[in-house]
Amino acid sequence: MQSLLSHPSLVDCRRLFLRDYEVWINIGVHAFEKRGEQRVLINVDLYVPLVLNTPKADRLEEVVDYDFIRRSIAERVSRGHIHLQETLCDDIAKMMLAHPEVKAVRVSTEKPDVYPDCEAVGVEVFHVKGAAP
Repeated sequence: MQSLLSHPSLVDCRRLFLRDYEVWINIGVHAFEKRGEQRVLINVDLYVPLVLNTPKADRLEEVVDYDFIRRSIAERVSRGHIHLQETLCDDIAKMMLAHPEVKAVRVSTEKPDVYPDCEAVGVEVFHVKGAAP
């Protein structure tokens, strides 16, 4: 995922990312997809203002912890079957934006095992907190 730090509203931010986080989940609308889990790769970019995410004492409490991203995803996928990747992306993005220090988020999901003739099929969403939809 390419960084959006050149976006005018994000020039004062640091980008945190989780790349190719592999989960096995029940996702899909077809009958065969509802019978078992599929491999999904999840990517998350968080944009946090430098003023809120620049440690002065080299302590974890001074930054957004990567575990927040993984825990949030694990909590969402544990809720059960998801029909659409769009739903999964939107839900993860909302959870990330709920963090008080996150200014913007980009989330993508990929199902790499759907078609034999391509690397993956997926969805991506980008949101800036407080921006009109």
